[in-house]
Amino acid sequence: MTSQSPEPPATESDDLPEQLRIRREKRERLIDDGIEPYVVAVARTRSLAEVRAAYPELEAGQETGDKVGVTGRLIFMRNTGKLCFGTLREGGIELQVMISLAKVGEESLARWKSDVDLGDHIFVEGEVIASRRGELSVMADSWAITAKAIRPLPVAHKAMNEETRIRQRYADLIVRPEARQMVQTRGQAITSIRGTLGEHGFIEVETPMLQAVQGGATARPFITEYNAYDVDVFLRIAPELYLKRCVVGGIDRVFEIGRNFRNEGADSTHSPEFVMLEFYQAYADYDDVADLSREIYQNAAEAAVGAQKFTRLDGTEIDLSGEWPKVSLYEMASEAAGVRLTPETSLDELRSVAEKHGIKVNPAWIAGKVLEEIFEELCKDQLRGPIFVRDFPVDTSPLVRAHRSIPGVVEKWDLYIEGMECGTGYSELVDPVIQRERFVEQAAQRAGGDVEAMQIDEDFLRALEYGMPPTGGVGLGIDRMLQTFTGRGIRETILFPFVKPE
Repeated sequence: MTSQSPEPPATESDDLPEQLRIRREKRERLIDDGIEPYVVAVARTRSLAEVRAAYPELEAGQETGDKVGVTGRLIFMRNTGKLCFGTLREGGIELQVMISLAKVGEESLARWKSDVDLGDHIFVEGEVIASRRGELSVMADSWAITAKAIRPLPVAHKAMNEETRIRQRYADLIVRPEARQMVQTRGQAITSIRGTLGEHGFIEVETPMLQAVQGGATARPFITEYNAYDVDVFLRIAPELYLKRCVVGGIDRVFEIGRNFRNEGADSTHSPEFVMLEFYQAYADYDDVADLSREIYQNAAEAAVGAQKFTRLDGTEIDLSGEWPKVSLYEMASEAAGVRLTPETSLDELRSVAEKHGIKVNPAWIAGKVLEEIFEELCKDQLRGPIFVRDFPVDTSPLVRAHRSIPGVVEKWDLYIEGMECGTGYSELVDPVIQRERFVEQAAQRAGGDVEAMQIDEDFLRALEYGMPPTGGVGLGIDRMLQTFTGRGIRETILFPFVKPE
């Protein structure tokens, strides 16, 4: 019997695609040659933006005598015999670099050709010049790899699909200008929101994301366990009840921009994790906060896209300027259904109307929910431009003040822009006795199987018992604001949306 030598164990590199294997070999070669492929620091003296700002116009072939040290990711390269060209990108700004045999020597030029790949982070030290074609450039005296990319960039002629772009947003940001622009647009909008509210005397606060009681909105929550206290807690579905506590405590104008979590479906306008602006203003009603919401949107549009009237990337023309119309929910639903619907319309009548129009109704739904479903199915897609749909059923709005003149409804509006709900505003319910009654009704619905219904929040009721002034409150979806500005789906406006694990 002859014995055979065991085969050597397979290594990770054995299964790598060729491009990854070649780049890893380059990394190993650099290390073997005593060259660090991931340096700690370099003598960077200027950003690419600063270089471009300093030399807006140079004549072809002009030299400046200005020596700089610049860095960036290599996104283009063209190697010729004695002169190589590359384009660096840093913070969205691009600049050409030139590697010349006469300047760096034969060994350094050979290393550029053999060691450098697209996607590498590069440091170049040299003179700012204009190339023979008039391109602003840095003519290298020396260069170095600052971070070796061992995975090749996605190629421009084979665009990533939407799923890949979302899963690998880091790669999306590298290769697609639209992805980088979305981040900038979002940042500009949020900065504007904070500025507008600051000008009106609002104070920004942070409230808990882990909450012991489900409340602030009607939605299915995420539930987790707080190990230290051995209790179940909810990821917040809204910061509302804590912001109202602030108003009780004397912070009369308060807001928060933060994440909310709702354990529901995901589609082009819904994400289980999303960002909301909520603000509350003492001695204001739902008309007052509607006006402020309009101002917030208009200012954010000017900051993010440059105007209140603009054309989105999908070609849709949006006009956010001027006053925005206000219409009655019941009137719109009645017109669309072809029958007069009022707060007194019975549940059976509403179900009959829904059935007539082919609208599916959950048997557990209350009258107000059915009425809102009729509106959603028959009216929402017909809404153009910004419009406030107002005066909602009392039984679906447990945190809202009853209308001062219309029985059976509350002082609430929903903001729609191009058929998409973008926010909601209230004249807030501040009577602790009525609020308790509403919570009890919600608890009954919850006991009947409605997992979205709120729980009784005794601490919030105690806060109201100290006295809360008349208050208007608003919640505006930041992700949907960006959808309004860009025409993109919600997963494009969120930098890292949740996706099902691979």
